[in-house]
Amino acid sequence: MQETTFGFIGFGLIGGSIAKGIRRACPTARIMAYMRTRSKLEQAQRDGIVDVILDGISDPLKTCDIIFLCTPVEYNAQYLASLRPYLKEGAILTDVGSTKTNIHEVVTRLQMEDCFVGGHPMAGSEKTGYESATDHLLENAYYIITPTAQSREADVERMVEVAKLIGSIPIVLDYREHDRIVAAISHLPHLIASSLVNLVKDNDNEQEQMKRLAAGGFKDITRIASSSPEMWEQICMTNTGNIVQMLERYIGSLEQILTSLQNKEPSAVYDLFDTSRTYRNSISEVTRGSVTPEYSFTVDIVDEPGAISTLSCILSARGISISNIGINHNREHGEGALKITFYNEHSMQAAWDQLKKYNYELIKVQ
Repeated sequence: MQETTFGFIGFGLIGGSIAKGIRRACPTARIMAYMRTRSKLEQAQRDGIVDVILDGISDPLKTCDIIFLCTPVEYNAQYLASLRPYLKEGAILTDVGSTKTNIHEVVTRLQMEDCFVGGHPMAGSEKTGYESATDHLLENAYYIITPTAQSREADVERMVEVAKLIGSIPIVLDYREHDRIVAAISHLPHLIASSLVNLVKDNDNEQEQMKRLAAGGFKDITRIASSSPEMWEQICMTNTGNIVQMLERYIGSLEQILTSLQNKEPSAVYDLFDTSRTYRNSISEVTRGSVTPEYSFTVDIVDEPGAISTLSCILSARGISISNIGINHNREHGEGALKITFYNEHSMQAAWDQLKKYNYELIKVQ
């Protein structure tokens, strides 16, 4: 990989983070990139991440061994035909889109299956753009690799190597199975969270008391409803069939719950919570999944003057950045009075360790 030439079409959070991860692991690799906002590429060049700034789809791409399509899902497929003349013999073309069927169908239609290996790094952030990219964003995150029917085995193995290079956990899946899985574990949860928020909004009273009391658990389980509406519109329109299928099954399960409640069947209600608790507790906490994690914990702290500023000073003295800090007014599930959110896992762990030294009582967010 040290002598590999990488090309990037689109250079935002994911593209920039992949490039930074590659640069960290392979200082001598050659990286070129194109995006419409040239100033960000110029910054990436000053950072030592990008070697060549591209003005568009042009001749320098003919030297690339691997080209990443890192634009929004709906645009990735549009670049395929224009990139085709610039692919050298043996080059790999890949993407980072969160839905795969659409781009795989275009690849098949353009007869580019022999050079394409799809990809989906399952990581993200509430922040966007190259300026938010890090060389460790994808560490311990699943990197799904979706070959075509004609993908060369050596190309698939090389993409597995790239995923490992940047610290990800590669998993090779059929692209149709990938879209079915993420419909259930990522796309449907976003729809549910957004619809639940709107349910509360539409049924609140004039004093907005639901909104006022919607701290704690409600805000935690609906956190992903704050995601980009533009991005999720694209995702829903490119994985509609799978999402509809899972949504129908979810509605069916809700109807069963409704019937159990109407008939006052305690055993059915118990089974709902018991089976879900058991299954959820079996899900690994070591690796990162499809829904962007929130790095936070709560602190059992007395409400007195200077309490928050003292805590903030302890963390800032160690260079630990806080994404958000606020009072938990609803603490029905044993949370502490103060909730602190961080930009990444490293900062959260460093803050936890530091506050423990000062004997703060800390509670993990489950």
